[in-house]
Amino acid sequence: MPLARKDSKILIVGGGGTIGSSTALHLARRGYKDIRLLDIFQNPSLNSAGNDNNKMAGDDHAGIWGEIVAEAWEMWIHDPLFKPHAHNVGRLDLTSKAEREGKLRARYEAIHKEGRGHLVDWVEGKEQIVDKAPHLAHADLTGWKGIYVNNGGWVAARNALNAVGHELRRLGVRTAFGTSGTFKEVLLAKDGKTVRGVRTADGTEWEGDLVVFAAGAWSPALLDLEDQCAWGYAHLRLTPEEAKKLKGIATTYNHDLGFIMEPEEGTFELKVVNEFAGYTHMQNVTPFGAQKEIRMSVPRSHAMNPTDTISTESLQAIKKLIELWLPEFKDRPLHKMAMCWCTDTKDMNWLLCEHPRYKGLVVATGDAGTTFKTFPNVGKQVVDLIEGKLSENRKQLWRWRPEAGDNGTPREGEQPKDLNEVEGWKSDSVKAKL
Repeated sequence: MPLARKDSKILIVGGGGTIGSSTALHLARRGYKDIRLLDIFQNPSLNSAGNDNNKMAGDDHAGIWGEIVAEAWEMWIHDPLFKPHAHNVGRLDLTSKAEREGKLRARYEAIHKEGRGHLVDWVEGKEQIVDKAPHLAHADLTGWKGIYVNNGGWVAARNALNAVGHELRRLGVRTAFGTSGTFKEVLLAKDGKTVRGVRTADGTEWEGDLVVFAAGAWSPALLDLEDQCAWGYAHLRLTPEEAKKLKGIATTYNHDLGFIMEPEEGTFELKVVNEFAGYTHMQNVTPFGAQKEIRMSVPRSHAMNPTDTISTESLQAIKKLIELWLPEFKDRPLHKMAMCWCTDTKDMNWLLCEHPRYKGLVVATGDAGTTFKTFPNVGKQVVDLIEGKLSENRKQLWRWRPEAGDNGTPREGEQPKDLNEVEGWKSDSVKAKL
């Protein structure tokens, strides 16, 4: 049974972010007329993990996720709204560890079994890897092997979010930002179960027949089962000549070290991210619906704390990656250092369902840092759920499951440290330590 009609009032909490913006787009494209985005910031929200220079993307999975990323990549390269922001330069997923190699081989074989073997190549050894990624010619690639994704690369995330924001305004989607868009609590009918809207920080009561909660890493404002982890990133500023030499390089990822993408056009910035378990930011909070205070990881907004940078150990890891992969830039100063917050779930799947306790509240969050590659169609999954069209296997995969959040991380490696246990991130003085 559909959760909303075409004339229903629909509120999207976190509407300036990835899932919220995508959901609004698919609602508007399907003819829904009364949609309002609520967010502390205008689109693209400064609190969104998607508000970033670039993100990895591509057709690189099998199974349900293979169906989703394949459709997403088709939209990235063909839909006029997304096409300007996609860069099909290829993508490498590499390792030198046996356990990780096994997972990559399993994925490679699964894609082949689906008859889509043309999408991926297995690369092994320096010659094959450098053939796909000449920028690694001076790196020590002993024992490296993995997958080369032919249909993929990276997408200009912030620009894509901004483009969707402009399209939503053109389509008549309304917005509320600042204190009138900042979520405080869900409004319930007298039965205590039926959602009738949202109250925001300034006391505004927005009436709604359906509320979609898509607040990403800020989901603990409502839910007590998710966990948020942060990852650090930094940028190298290159000269036009240096950027030209790296133009079109394959997006390169190694699960031990991190990843890089080609320099952004215009700014000549090259983003560098170290790969590790991430950080938590443990706080005592009382989410809506909770009966008592809960200790969980809550994001620390860079927009609200602009002098925050990254930990000293993250900075050292990023410098190590640069020295190994791009040694010509090992002494180049880093800038625009920050943390990116994600809503990891234990099984690395979305939480996309109607809330079991509140009728008319759809939860659309959860992740393992990969949602932006599906930005063009993640909202389609949400709207399919709203319209009663989501397949049973997808509903099962993304069902309400309290066991999915454990204040840890599903990513490989050690369990995340808390920010309070590490040094260097609270101010720009981290630069002076190295």
